[in-house]
Amino acid sequence: MAYEAAEALDWQGQEVCCDGCVHHDLVHEDRCRQKHICVQDRTPARIQHFFETNPGLANRFLTHPYFEVRAAAARFADIFLLPALLNDADDSVRWHAALRLPRRFLLRLREDPHREVRLRVASHVEGEDLVPMMSDPDYYVRKVVAQRIGVPLLKRMMDDPDPEVRCVVAQRIAVEWLPEFLDDPDAAVTLTVAERLTPAQLLPLRFHGDFRVRYEAAGRVPLSGLAVMQQDEDPMVRERVMERLAQRRSNATGGRLVIEMSPAVREGRRP
Repeated sequence: MAYEAAEALDWQGQEVCCDGCVHHDLVHEDRCRQKHICVQDRTPARIQHFFETNPGLANRFLTHPYFEVRAAAARFADIFLLPALLNDADDSVRWHAALRLPRRFLLRLREDPHREVRLRVASHVEGEDLVPMMSDPDYYVRKVVAQRIGVPLLKRMMDDPDPEVRCVVAQRIAVEWLPEFLDDPDAAVTLTVAERLTPAQLLPLRFHGDFRVRYEAAGRVPLSGLAVMQQDEDPMVRERVMERLAQRRSNATGGRLVIEMSPAVREGRRP
C-alpha cells in the first residue's frame, strides 16, 4: 500500500510530471498537488479531488480520453452539457451524467447495453417506469424489478423464466395468486409459496417431490390430513408428522408429551 501511495502515473502508465502541465499555476493556490489532487493522475480518488477543488474546470474534461476523468467531470460539469454523455462509450460516465439530469433522461438508460447501468436504473425508478424492465434480458435486473415494482403489477412476472425472480414474486404477490404457483417446476419457488399458504391450501403439497415442501406441509396442514404422511419417505418429515400427532393425543388426554427424536433430527440434519 505504501508503494501505491507513492506512485504518480497517468492513465497511460507514464509518470506524472508537473513541469509543463497546463494546470501548473494551480499548485501555488493549493488547488493541485501531485499524488493528492491531480487530474493527470490515473487514480480515481485523486481525479475526484481535483474536480472537488476545481469544479469550474469540469466542462473542459468531458471528452478526455480517460473514462475516469470523464466520469468525475460529469459530476461537476454544467448540466446542459450532460445529455451528450448518455452516449459515452463507458457505462460509469453514462450513469453519472444520467443521475444529474431530469428523470426522462434516466429512463433512456433502461435499455442501456451494460447490465450494471440497468441495475442502477432499476434501483432508482419506480412504479410504471419499471414495467419495460420486466422483460430485461438479465435475470438479476428482473429480480430487482420484482423487488421494487408495485404488487398489482407482479402478476405479469409470475411466468418469469428464472426461479430466483419467481421466488421474489411469490414472496410479494397478493395471497389470492399464490395457488397459481403450486405447480411451479422449481422446488424453491414452491417452498416460498408454501410458507405463505393457509393450512388448508397446503394439503395438495403433502405429496410434493421435494422433502422441504413436504416438511412445511407436515408442520401446518390440518391434523385431519396428517395420517397419509406417516409413511413419508423422508425421516424428518415422518418425525414432524409424529410430533404433531403425538401433540394431538397429548392434548386429548391431558397427559405429558414425550417424543423420541432420531439423532439426525436432534442434530438438525438429514440422515
